Amino acid sequence: MESAAEAARNAKETLELAFQMSNILETGLDRHTLSLLIALCDRGVNPEALAALVRELSPAPRATPPDPSTTTNSSSSSRPNTVHH
Repeated sequence: MESAAEAARNAKETLELAFQMSNILETGLDRHTLSLLIALCDRGVNPEALAALVRELSPAPRATPPDPSTTTNSSSSSRPNTVHH
């Protein structure tokens, strides 16, 4: 039988792993929200339905700004290269 301390440690490790995966997948979920979602699943809530709800309630992903190193500056490219002494 698992002691309360072991159960708490296992729960903490599980949450940490889930949080790391969440970050890798860029879900935007914080530890608290993730712990609530895990608790709901532990209580029998359908994980697929829960995921659909989270997607629906989450803000739309923001567009990534363009990388300045890959964009061209039209004002500098149209100017001839001149050296001033």
